[in-house]
Amino acid sequence: MSTGDIYNARKVDDRLLTSGQPTEEQLRAAAAEGYDTVINLAPHDNDNALPDEAGLVRALGMSYHHVPVVWTNPTERDFAAFEQVMAGLPADSRTLVHCAANFRVSAFYGLYAMRHLGWTAEQAETFRASVWDVSEYPVWDAFVSLLRQQP
Repeated sequence: MSTGDIYNARKVDDRLLTSGQPTEEQLRAAAAEGYDTVINLAPHDNDNALPDEAGLVRALGMSYHHVPVVWTNPTERDFAAFEQVMAGLPADSRTLVHCAANFRVSAFYGLYAMRHLGWTAEQAETFRASVWDVSEYPVWDAFVSLLRQQP
């Protein structure tokens, strides 16, 4: 079992992995692989959510951050909370950012990377499109378009 087995896992670089919901075994693998932080963008009541993900992650010695983003209503406040968590990570942190299917995360991370890491809109789009097609979800298409227009 490895983090590469997590649903829709995408390795951004040696310090960041995005994915869908990991299983308990996959979170154990993340800890064994040296990940020290987990950020969860899915609400706790998602169908595939773990009963006590925060407790498990902390028991494995990792820090846990929860920014629940309602699938049908992503907000600028959600994104600002995500930016704040990302900005607060130690420079040497190895981080797993997940949601239910890596849809929320790939959209949020692409926007974050544009604002803070110098990614182009094309890089962000390519990253997100490797997981899903935002145009199939009008709420998300509008959300991503709105945030791309902001500085």
